[in-house]
Amino acid sequence: MAGILAWFWNERFWLPHNVTWADLKNTEEATFPQAEDLYVACPLAFCIFMIRLLFERFIGRPCASGLKIQANGPQKAQPNAILEKVFTAITKHPDEKRLEGLSKQLDWDVRTIQRWFRQRRNQEKPSTLARFCESMWRFTFYLYIFTYGVRFLKKSPWLWNTKECWYNYPYQPLTVDIHYYYLLELSFYLSLLFSQFTDIRRKDFPIMFLHHVATISLIVFSYVNNMARVGTLVMCLHDAADVLIEAAKMANYAKCQILCNLLFAMFAILFISSRLGVYPVWILNTTLFESWEIVGPFPSWWVFNLLLILLQLLHSFWSYLIVKTACRAISKGKVGKWNPLHVSKDDCSDIESSSDEDDSPPANQKHHSSSSNGTNNKNHGTNGFLTGGLYPEEH
Repeated sequence: MAGILAWFWNERFWLPHNVTWADLKNTEEATFPQAEDLYVACPLAFCIFMIRLLFERFIGRPCASGLKIQANGPQKAQPNAILEKVFTAITKHPDEKRLEGLSKQLDWDVRTIQRWFRQRRNQEKPSTLARFCESMWRFTFYLYIFTYGVRFLKKSPWLWNTKECWYNYPYQPLTVDIHYYYLLELSFYLSLLFSQFTDIRRKDFPIMFLHHVATISLIVFSYVNNMARVGTLVMCLHDAADVLIEAAKMANYAKCQILCNLLFAMFAILFISSRLGVYPVWILNTTLFESWEIVGPFPSWWVFNLLLILLQLLHSFWSYLIVKTACRAISKGKVGKWNPLHVSKDDCSDIESSSDEDDSPPANQKHHSSSSNGTNNKNHGTNGFLTGGLYPEEH
């Protein structure tokens, strides 16, 4: 283990040439970032998760109630032991061949069976109330941390001149503001990473997981090798657009469609301009070119910049989705009825729907339901629903 740790913390990887860990030990005159400072982030992430639960219970729910948001979930599918067994044991998305087989077995038409599976998938998705509370929590945190970042950075010289991020590097003392900012951001993203497995599962689950891993890696990398100044710029820039998307989602759940559209338009403009404009011109320029000129490259410098470029690729992907959604709505002439959050980057799992969906069971379905009751009573292992399941399927 000692050999592994020595290899992992190799000074030639983490630090510029002729700099050692001994040079960055804390003294009475100056404090520098230490890797062990980040150990506290894990218990803090758990505390943030518990605060979130309390927030949603005692603040989010009363606010939702005041906005007339009900806890009603999607309509439940009619109990059927055969379809339930297929759903839980075989597939949640039956293909055409299986649908035809089930149609003959149950004497139902294919459209009715498709509707049953759609309703059954939706049944595992959370209510609008749960979605609203989650978005309100994220909105509150992003607003707080963005406000803190702006107040802190406006007094910092590297906000106005990014070359200040690299002058006297890596011998830049760690301030209390930077330390607090880093710990809070790291703890929050760790809580998001873990809660992603218990939260509303979205269509872009792998992309968001990759985003959280890249973000956490960037925070840890920039702190350990004391690139904290440029790290604060990256974090503050990213928090700005996140405030607006969560506000737009809350407006959507409260059925304030005009406000939702307005907030989403503001989010789209800010997201694209900051992630495709400010980020490469301001952040990547200083990490790739100004740092090369002032400090020069070293191994962890390459890894840090690769992570930043990976983040830029994710920005481009999400920007493409936003523009594609807007263009599709405008081309169809349905801007007034457009609900952008159904396909936005962080809310891609709204309840499936069909314009021709009829929730009343057809005659042949009613006939079969009476005959299937005997089957249900004999198959306790396959009937019923996962009523305790809160989260939608992963697409």
